[in-house]
Amino acid sequence: MGKNKLKKFAEMEQLPNVYQFPFAAIHDQYCELRGCWGTKVFGNDNPIVVELGCGKGEYAVGLARRFPGKNYIGVDIKGARMWTGAKQAHTEGLSNVAFLRTNIELIDRFFAPGEVSEIWITFPDPQMRKVRKRLTSTRFMELYRLILKPNGLVHLKTDSPFLYTYTDAMVALNNLPVEVNTADLYHSGLADDILEIRTFYEQQWLDRGLTIKYLQFHLTPDSPLSEPDIEIEEDTYRSFSRGYIQCPQLLNDKE
Repeated sequence: MGKNKLKKFAEMEQLPNVYQFPFAAIHDQYCELRGCWGTKVFGNDNPIVVELGCGKGEYAVGLARRFPGKNYIGVDIKGARMWTGAKQAHTEGLSNVAFLRTNIELIDRFFAPGEVSEIWITFPDPQMRKVRKRLTSTRFMELYRLILKPNGLVHLKTDSPFLYTYTDAMVALNNLPVEVNTADLYHSGLADDILEIRTFYEQQWLDRGLTIKYLQFHLTPDSPLSEPDIEIEEDTYRSFSRGYIQCPQLLNDKE
């Protein structure tokens, strides 16, 4: 492990807005903060918004800046990436954003039923071969139900045609109420100050001609969920540069 990464891990241990729990310490029990994030971490009862797979925390920090009346928690297992957002939030004195380092599969160990108002899923791995690992699969939807308020909001922002098509089909099959659905966010007229927050990689994809897809839907509390049985063309960026996925003309420009 590089010295820079070791330095970040050491600093993460000292940052007051970072919460880290080893798997061995939490896999068979609930976290002490479960049900108490508002009182013990933020000191208020404002709505809690969770960003899953937060990476460098651009969304968690960006949303916290814009909406001081909500509390934001970025969740990821990659501590070296999370350090960027945690350090920035601490430096700026943002008291309404925190970071949780853990596996998403354990999310119900950290949040009580109804404790979370919204979930953001920003540019996750589409997991084209493994449905159970897909963060918008029904397996994860059932997990989110355990922590979301009834009819809580789920946001998906992705560059992946595969994941967007799959999630759109899953939402339609299960009659989940949709608020926003677009396959080309920045040419839809829907982008606002929330959706305009762009991660480092998102800006790179946009510069290469990729379109960004966005889905916002309510997760109803009781109805059974079914997996869509459809064939979906896989994303070509798993084999080629992401810039060529939706812009084959770029290939001709290179010739």
